[in-house]
Amino acid sequence: MSVIIKKVTSKDDLMKFIQFGIDLYKGNEYFVPPLIYDERATLNRSKNPAFDHCDATYFLAYRDGEIVGRIAVIINYKSNERWNQKHARFGFVDFIDDEDVVDSLFGAAESWARSRGMEKIHGPLGFTDLDHEGMLIEGFDRMGTMATIYNYPYYQKHMERMGYVKDKDWVEFLIQIPPEVPERFSRMGEIVKKRFGLTVKHLQRKQDVYPYAREMFILINNAYKDLYGYVELSDKQIDYYVDMYIPMIRLDFVTLVLRQNDNKLVGVGIGLPSMSDALRKAKGRFLPNGWYHLYKALKGNGHNGVLDLLMIAVDPEYQGKGVNALMFNEFIPAANKLGMTKAESNIELEDNSKVHSMWNGLEYEQHKRRRAFIKNI
Repeated sequence: MSVIIKKVTSKDDLMKFIQFGIDLYKGNEYFVPPLIYDERATLNRSKNPAFDHCDATYFLAYRDGEIVGRIAVIINYKSNERWNQKHARFGFVDFIDDEDVVDSLFGAAESWARSRGMEKIHGPLGFTDLDHEGMLIEGFDRMGTMATIYNYPYYQKHMERMGYVKDKDWVEFLIQIPPEVPERFSRMGEIVKKRFGLTVKHLQRKQDVYPYAREMFILINNAYKDLYGYVELSDKQIDYYVDMYIPMIRLDFVTLVLRQNDNKLVGVGIGLPSMSDALRKAKGRFLPNGWYHLYKALKGNGHNGVLDLLMIAVDPEYQGKGVNALMFNEFIPAANKLGMTKAESNIELEDNSKVHSMWNGLEYEQHKRRRAFIKNI
């Protein structure tokens, strides 16, 4: 049967689009499904403030009445202006191992982008750098994380067959959490605090986070502004992410580094007990029972002994000066208290040596790699 491509035009279509990205991996022991609620909000024009400067459309591939593939194509006009380019992005992409399906999906995406004056298409990327990005090309036998994409090994074969080439790679590290803070970090932390007049803010209640919440994302804008594909978050986007993420955090895995003389936030580290098992049990759904598995994981149970390092951001003025030691000095005792023995770095650009150097002095392995592909259209 021939492949039929249909544009997503209704709420029902959008649910099918999201659900296919979960159903395709049924029985896969490494896939971690997203929460359907979050996916729906991200893809919804009326809810996601990225649509203030983005356009997007979503396609489903059908064969014999069955969904066999999906793809989103996004134009981030703010990104194109920032980086002086005419690029479309593809993301939220999944497909069966079939050339006709893949060619039809990407053909529709490329045609849509071309009709709007775009010259290249790259991805997987989302609307912002906080969306899932990067196609997995190494580490298929490792458990996925809440913050990353999992895909089958055959995806890369199809990308290269269609003429897509490497644009940028990210790597991920699995770090052994030591039973106590290494002396190197303790010593470095004290030096950094004295030399630069820094202090670590200890938060006692969830409400104490909110006075710093917007400042965290402003710091992210400054710290990440020169990284591949990054686009500065708008005020509306910052409010959106504050509402989305702050309720989830655990205070013992939030480290705020402040400059003493003016209380300026110069570093932030956020971790979370691994949600992978909880999300697998929830199967993408918060109700009726998903909330219980997620709540249990957030409280520190069912984390598989793994800490997810979701974000580390340091003001450019202080990058490479040992501020990360202050974060590790907080994270390591908190992780040990919960019986965690490993930490997932999540994605880091392969050429970001400043970030990679953070793991010096710790036992670690680079266990995953993912790629952004690009093609002239």
